[in-house]
Amino acid sequence: MSYLYLSAPSKSSGKTTLSIGLAAELRRRGRRVQPFKKGPDYIDPLWLTEAAGHTCLNLDFNTTPAADITAAFCRQLQGADIGLIEGNVGLFDSVDLHGRHSNAELARLLGAPVVLVVNAQGLGRGIAPLLLGYQAFDPALRIAGVVLNRIGGDRHGGNLRRVVEHYTDIPVLGLVPRAAEVGIEERHLGLMPSNEAGAAAATVERIRALVADHMDMERVEALALDARLPSGSAPAPEQAPVAADVRIGIARDEAFGFYYPDDLLALQRAGAELVPFSPVHDPQLPPVDGLFIGGGFPEYRMHELERNGSMRAAVADFIAAGGPVYAECGGLMYLARRLHWQGRSSRMCGVLGRDVAMHARPQGRGYVRLRETEQFPWAPLPGASQNSAPREIAAHEFHHSALVDPDPDWRFAYQVLRGTGIDGRHDGVVHNNLLASYAHLRDVGGVGWTARFVEHVRAMK
Repeated sequence: MSYLYLSAPSKSSGKTTLSIGLAAELRRRGRRVQPFKKGPDYIDPLWLTEAAGHTCLNLDFNTTPAADITAAFCRQLQGADIGLIEGNVGLFDSVDLHGRHSNAELARLLGAPVVLVVNAQGLGRGIAPLLLGYQAFDPALRIAGVVLNRIGGDRHGGNLRRVVEHYTDIPVLGLVPRAAEVGIEERHLGLMPSNEAGAAAATVERIRALVADHMDMERVEALALDARLPSGSAPAPEQAPVAADVRIGIARDEAFGFYYPDDLLALQRAGAELVPFSPVHDPQLPPVDGLFIGGGFPEYRMHELERNGSMRAAVADFIAAGGPVYAECGGLMYLARRLHWQGRSSRMCGVLGRDVAMHARPQGRGYVRLRETEQFPWAPLPGASQNSAPREIAAHEFHHSALVDPDPDWRFAYQVLRGTGIDGRHDGVVHNNLLASYAHLRDVGGVGWTARFVEHVRAMK
């Protein structure tokens, strides 16, 4: 198998832009590119999927045991010519003193050669001790090449290349100039999602051209051949699909688009036919047995969502009639009474009977741990012990919104052991057959939420 791991000394070094460009250029060269993203990210994978033409898979230590990560990685790489893993934050960054769950640990786990993307703006001879220090810090990690990004000009780039080649044995794979015109619009959650960027294809093409002009693609592909998957690694077995017998509407448009692709496949394998609908554009819900309203940026489309009163009423009526609904983050916001942002407010579905307000700073951010309460609405799967201790779930949250004056009579599906949730102690409002939470679940590591939700929809049907 052939693959590379793109990382950087720190965040905001340009590795996402270069990952997008590399994926697109390799695709242009006729390679079947399989992208991966470390961590619980929705937005970068949307861009990588756009660039590579194949669905990006998340690799996340918080939710997934190491053996499962390796197995899923192997399965996803089958049939690909080259894999491209984009890291998050810095190569060695970790809240753990010893680097547990860092990019370096994931690269070692997968036997991946590392390409270090360095923001070279303002750097001179100091690039040498930086690279030598990274090599010495973890000799077991293979830093196979370096890309010097945001170069000030030919003279700057030439000086940096001479320093790197004189003091280190790390090959320089590219000298990429500063190019503001290829930037992707940024927002409070990071890069603008590609499902909302009308000019996404044009943006990817500009980035691809930049990479093609300033990187040694032949050397990049040669380094990828040096990947060494640990012995004994094998693809994860896939569950045999169940014939679809329930229809689940999934909100997908400019306002909603944060879904893990492997979770969507798991919903289908559990027997769900996924029926897309648009809270922004569609006047009514399609004929469905349940709804999944994921995360996104509803605040950027709040006026369009308000104007689509027939859809808001249809969603509220579906929930009032006992229709099973699962909503995460942006979906929760859509179910509030009103959404407030930047001095404006718009009516939402009104199901929760409380307003939600956007804030300048994150109201909840990072990994969370939840414990199911007795109010959790989805029954255990057949065969699961009914007398087992309450389940603890690893998930994540990242929201700038908060519910205004949460209802003291709300029933909650989760006790928050780590994180913020709705009020610092609880998450997952339970109302009729609705479960609405700020936490984002992922169906890995034995969580099994997709099969439980499909079974819940099936039982309600």
